Amino acid sequence: MQSSLGISVTDKLIKYAKVVKDNDSYRVESYGLKFYSNLNETLEQIINETNSANIPITSEITNERYYYFNIFSLTNRTYAEKAIKTEFESYCTENHLNSNAYDGRYIYTTNLENQDQSKIIYIFDGHADIEERKSLFSGTKLETLVPLPTSLPNLISVERNKNSMIVNIEDKTTVTTIVNQSIYNVDIIEEGMKDIIDRINEKENSYSKAYEVCKNTTIYTMETDYSNAEENEYLKYIVPTLFKISEELQRLKESYKKIDNIYITGMGAVINNIDLYFKEYFRDSKVEVLRPYFLDSQVNVNIKDYIEVNSAIALAMQGLGSGIKTLNFLSRDWKSELKALLMTDIGTLRANKKQKPKDKQSKKKFKLNFNTDMSGKLDKVELLLLRNIITALMVLIIYSVASIMLVKQIDRKISEANSVTSYISEQVTLANNDDSKILSRSADYRTYATNLENTNSAINLKRSRKNQITTLLNRIVYNIPDKVQLLDINNTERTEGDSTIQHITLRAQSAKYEQLAYFKAKLKNANVLDNITSTEGQNDGSNITITIEGDLKTY
Repeated sequence: MQSSLGISVTDKLIKYAKVVKDNDSYRVESYGLKFYSNLNETLEQIINETNSANIPITSEITNERYYYFNIFSLTNRTYAEKAIKTEFESYCTENHLNSNAYDGRYIYTTNLENQDQSKIIYIFDGHADIEERKSLFSGTKLETLVPLPTSLPNLISVERNKNSMIVNIEDKTTVTTIVNQSIYNVDIIEEGMKDIIDRINEKENSYSKAYEVCKNTTIYTMETDYSNAEENEYLKYIVPTLFKISEELQRLKESYKKIDNIYITGMGAVINNIDLYFKEYFRDSKVEVLRPYFLDSQVNVNIKDYIEVNSAIALAMQGLGSGIKTLNFLSRDWKSELKALLMTDIGTLRANKKQKPKDKQSKKKFKLNFNTDMSGKLDKVELLLLRNIITALMVLIIYSVASIMLVKQIDRKISEANSVTSYISEQVTLANNDDSKILSRSADYRTYATNLENTNSAINLKRSRKNQITTLLNRIVYNIPDKVQLLDINNTERTEGDSTIQHITLRAQSAKYEQLAYFKAKLKNANVLDNITSTEGQNDGSNITITIEGDLKTY
């Protein structure tokens, strides 16, 4: 059986999980979370408590960024890697970054908008940040360092023809979108649990107590009234942040034809009823708190405790071979492998296969000894080195010959491409001449087309404004909650280009912030206003007042 320890480090908090793999099944052997003041001491304590000093450890990179671009799907793999490197270097130049200061990995996926292209998700992080994270685990068997958002899909069973979003609410919120059983996008939302924990900590003066407050808080759905003010004194910190996250999720979700499942995980998942809260905004998707798929087959498992350390479980599974293996930022190159080979203790390797020698002299380890004296019979080690050198020379010669042949083929293809380019240029010149003749006779047609467009625009404007205000008022009356009072409504017009836009401003008040948020959500679903925005709200002690603005929809 294989074991791996996953460790996720956030601000003030460490989550850890030791996962055991037996064939294709997984089991969590130990897990937990710790708040820390001394990070190194707490990490050492976790490794000792879980008996993980000699097993592989997996952690996440800290400040990764994501860059998206497209390449042709039929591009040769070698040329694709060069194209990806060149594209990233161009990105760094445009954004005044030093490409040599970053290490990157990438994911291939299908471009939904153009099947002839592949979408590249390029993930990069600074060498300094990676080295800083590696230094935390010095003296341990840190073998895997990956982005956490790309590891979270390890926890779910991705069904064919179903698209999913994994919403990880930690210090910040990351959204991993899975389309056609592949990671398609990773988005970062600035709002997260850091804002909530910090504000509660100002009152409790303890991060661990602030976390327990969140864990013991129940968030209600929009229609539920708050009956106990003391019990919900911290909801004023929690609800606005979750509302902002839900707004960003709605914007992201609109980019896809369908999202079947939305999974909530991270520190925010400990808030009771958080799945029901998000369900209010995503009624056409199945919303649930993420729990590792393999726990369904296990009995006597406290699911909520496991959910708290989802990130650590996902990292441990990554270290056991799940997920995308090429995203490991600790992958060893051929130079590291060669260095390890040259440092191999030959005597120790032999001792594993033969009985231990009886005399002390024979117990001495025999290590590689380079000697320039070629006289006498070669021993086994020298024969081994000689064979390796000859093999390396043969590989070098074959590589050189293949490179020369490849360069000649490339030159020939370039010559053919230049000929084709020259022919195309001639045809383009002829086409431009024909185009000039056509343009010289098209002035009248453009005039006729302009007149028709103006007439059609006037007719459409007249139709669109018919009964618009009446429709808006009917929808407001139908959708306004009982506990929301509409103070005033204004209509102003502005002109953008050739279009006249009627801008509606509503001012409403209620004793409950959630009722106002519900009213705004209902207006969005009513489909009468575009570009709906709202203020955060002003509390005069008894009522909360917000202003909702939007453009009257044209039918």
